[in-house]
Amino acid sequence: MSTSVAAATHDRVARFPDAKVSQLRVIGAEWLKLRTLRSTVITLAAACVVVVGFAAMAAGVVSGDITPETNGAGPAGQMPLMTVDPTSIAMAGTSLAMLILGSLGVLFMSGEHSSGMIRTTMSAVPQRLPVLWAKALVLVVVSAVLMTASVFAAFFLSQAILEGNGPTAALSDPGVTRALWGNVAYLVGVTLMGLALGSLLRSSAGGIATLFAGLLVVPGLLGLVLPDSWGNAVLPYLPDSAGQSFTLVDPSAGSGFGSGFGSGAELLTPGAGALVFVVWVVGLIALAATLLHRRDV
Repeated sequence: MSTSVAAATHDRVARFPDAKVSQLRVIGAEWLKLRTLRSTVITLAAACVVVVGFAAMAAGVVSGDITPETNGAGPAGQMPLMTVDPTSIAMAGTSLAMLILGSLGVLFMSGEHSSGMIRTTMSAVPQRLPVLWAKALVLVVVSAVLMTASVFAAFFLSQAILEGNGPTAALSDPGVTRALWGNVAYLVGVTLMGLALGSLLRSSAGGIATLFAGLLVVPGLLGLVLPDSWGNAVLPYLPDSAGQSFTLVDPSAGSGFGSGFGSGAELLTPGAGALVFVVWVVGLIALAATLLHRRDV
């Protein structure tokens, strides 16, 4: 087998004697890595299923089609959540999908460090940074395509389930289309943050733990320990809080949701929140690029 592989490689080199490393070829190599790993395909499929499946379940519970068990707090049947924004119901699965895609981003880089494959990759691409740009581009394109399809499918499916059982939303309603695209952008951004952390920490466990802590744990802890005046000034600028500002139809109605804000805290405007979130993503990628260029493999 090794003889045939060597012969095939020799023939390929002979046919393309002037072939050089280019950004396009590095992108092709990273795309090949992504699509040939069974675990990666399963992870992406799981993210899609979570977004659509949780939207259907949440809409079913709210509409009364799915009746949860009660603990004596009230009668079973239609949930008392009819004041919840229908678009938020449709996006019930994005929080879990965020963690799945963020973990994928971490593993896409840290996995090569764990296996030692990174030495081969960097030997083939000595300048190093084209590898990071290629991985980022592949993840952006794949996650954007899949999450766009999943988010809009979740929206239309959930609204169909809610039809006749309570308020529904339409794409023409104020803020709905912006919130849907905002959820897509947020999921793609978290995937890039995971990639950056995987490059910075070179550890799958460390990168995933840091991502989870930064998005889920730190906001709650800071909300508990910081005085309200400090918390209200700091917490809206954390990645998850900034993301909420452009993923909710009405950010003012979501003040403090899931972020440990004080009672007087308010989310940023959608535009300001999007800018803050972009700064977080670009800053992490820039830091990862700087250290990748300077450090030994």
